[in-house]
Amino acid sequence: MSGTSTPRYGTPNWEMIGSWLELPAEQDGPFWAVNLMDYRELADYADGRETTLTGREADDAYAPLGPLAEIGAMPAFSANVIAQPLGTPAYDRVAIVRYPSRAKFFEMQRREDFLELHAHKDAGMASTIVFAGHPVHASELPDGGAHVLRVRRFAEGQRPAADPTGVTPVAHFEIEGVIVGDGRRWDDARFDRVDEAALELLKETDGVDEQIMIVLGPTEFDELAASVATARAAD
Repeated sequence: MSGTSTPRYGTPNWEMIGSWLELPAEQDGPFWAVNLMDYRELADYADGRETTLTGREADDAYAPLGPLAEIGAMPAFSANVIAQPLGTPAYDRVAIVRYPSRAKFFEMQRREDFLELHAHKDAGMASTIVFAGHPVHASELPDGGAHVLRVRRFAEGQRPAADPTGVTPVAHFEIEGVIVGDGRRWDDARFDRVDEAALELLKETDGVDEQIMIVLGPTEFDELAASVATARAAD
């Protein structure tokens, strides 16, 4: 998403975006943008420029660290996907950014330096889900087991069953809404350490209508717990 244009990699949730634009400053505050990224095999630039970049390489060129720093946002997490037991499409990377407010998020979308970089994201991304999350819990990543992300939509009027033995919670986000996506609604996202037996059991959870289950590789960076702790300390 950039400015008011519609990106090729997903559909903005204009209803939620509109409500954000009307949000009084005193009701605004931090949120965590969780990104599930599905790359093109080869980058495809909207302006027709020739390139040999892969989709991942184009997204690496995007990495808007400068604009994020200027608005006070904090990159919190990034890791590659090594397996996806459930859900479509097949994602390649997961990244999280903590924004200081929705107003600052919109400010970044209008920055010229961000718009120039965004051309690389549009070229590299086949599809993405970006949702606004609010942390219920976040801790340092422990050793042992697979690092698993579950993005879940609950069955109507139900709450999910408790996790089985073998699941160690790492971070839990309630989802306010999808910012850019494919029309699907999601309720929460959980990062856990999971042993092999529990991973199989989690594929079918009572009270969950649909879920994306992703196994993450070694983190490219992980300041997720710190991003939550420092935000709470500032309240």
